[in-house]
Amino acid sequence: MLKILLALPLVLLASAASAQQGHDACARDVSRFCRAVMNDGDMVVLGCLKQHRARLSRACDKVLTDNGQ
Repeated sequence: MLKILLALPLVLLASAASAQQGHDACARDVSRFCRAVMNDGDMVVLGCLKQHRARLSRACDKVLTDNGQ
């Protein structure tokens, strides 16, 4: 689980600083909404987060928005 959370989609990971911010902001959302697909790859997790967009935390939604998602 931790491996997937640290490896959020590369689209979100423009730098080491944003990688940590993306992880911190979306870790709970990934575990809440996307647990079933956490081992299916980064793009699947991103797709899952997008499917649950209306239910994401503000911080995670902001990370996605700030990175063109």
